[in-house]
Amino acid sequence: MSEVVAVIPARGGSKGIPHKNLARVGGVPLVARAIAAALRVDEIDRVVVSTDDPDIGGVAREWGAEVVERPAELSGDTATSESALLHALEVLEGRGVDVHVLVFLQATSPFIDPVALAEAVRIVRARRRDSVFSAVEDHGFLWRRGLGDAAEAVNHVAEFRPRRQDREPQYLETGAFYVLRAKAFRLSGHRFFGSVGMVEVPGHTAIEIDDEWQLDVARALAPRLEARTPIDVDAVVTDFDGVHTDDTVTVDERGEESVRVSRSDGMGVALLRRAGIPTLILSTEQNPVVSARARKLRVDVRQGVDDKAAALREWADAAGVPLARIAYLGNDVNDLACLELVGWPVAVADAHPLVAAAARTVVTAKGGDGAVRELAERVLRARAEDRDNARAPKHARAPKKERTPS
Repeated sequence: MSEVVAVIPARGGSKGIPHKNLARVGGVPLVARAIAAALRVDEIDRVVVSTDDPDIGGVAREWGAEVVERPAELSGDTATSESALLHALEVLEGRGVDVHVLVFLQATSPFIDPVALAEAVRIVRARRRDSVFSAVEDHGFLWRRGLGDAAEAVNHVAEFRPRRQDREPQYLETGAFYVLRAKAFRLSGHRFFGSVGMVEVPGHTAIEIDDEWQLDVARALAPRLEARTPIDVDAVVTDFDGVHTDDTVTVDERGEESVRVSRSDGMGVALLRRAGIPTLILSTEQNPVVSARARKLRVDVRQGVDDKAAALREWADAAGVPLARIAYLGNDVNDLACLELVGWPVAVADAHPLVAAAARTVVTAKGGDGAVRELAERVLRARAEDRDNARAPKHARAPKKERTPS
């Protein structure tokens, strides 16, 4: 049976940003963000990463993609994306995969819009277009350097300055995705052939990372863009102090400690448990309070561990949950190693700045004041949306507007 296959070229070398495809935006490697976007599109049957780098390959597999090992001659600075795509198609053909529609995603676009991508796939699969790319509407006045370095107008008459609403829009290719009829692409060797169309995407998705400044912009945008996003995971892991508590402790005259916890957080954990979502409390502290709270919540607990990342890996393996399908909620620097491992690194509102910077999203509640409940509700909302999407016919989705260049 012919398939719709997404291919993400992600070589290890990069001059501008070393190991760029593994650079983290919102706590998630760029290549993993592209994989996650592709996996959210029902129309895509298979996601493949083409790479020469074993670290990138490892991340790709962890996030649910197949890997095509790219030869060195196709991995240098002069190698084209088309050469990597053609090689991936040859390898897939050798594996018995019949690729009907090729979806080319670029990991350097961290905010790929799955809804627009799905519409592009439907357009090509229905043979309304042979090649479709993502574009953003643009009303800018463009100039170029002419003779003697003089400025020359490109897309307008310099003496006539119409209002934005009176100017015919143009469309900027974002580079985020291209959807192609696979056989025709193999014949042409180029991503633009036959009848070419484009799908408009939101302006914030047009960011393409080529240098450190663009990476900084993407990192600043990510928490805001994902502030209320449903968190689609299979397990939840939390720190204890500063997450279930407000990170303070009361000591009585006998030296016994007590902490304050939130009943709202307790209900959040109960809702996760009822939904069958494994939950773990992971703490470096060895304290009877932690054990008592875990018993009350009826969840797993690991405490008194020096290496939280190793303990997290061990628990995830035993639970049979990929790290990419785990949300981890933390507050302080001893959570950083765990945040780097999981698919959804989450910080409480009053987290240490380094933790907030490493998080994919920061909840609005502080530790001990509903942060766990907020995370639980977003996880459960993702479950509910998945159920709704499974019940809804695909044609029920609102289509994006397609435009065809003249």
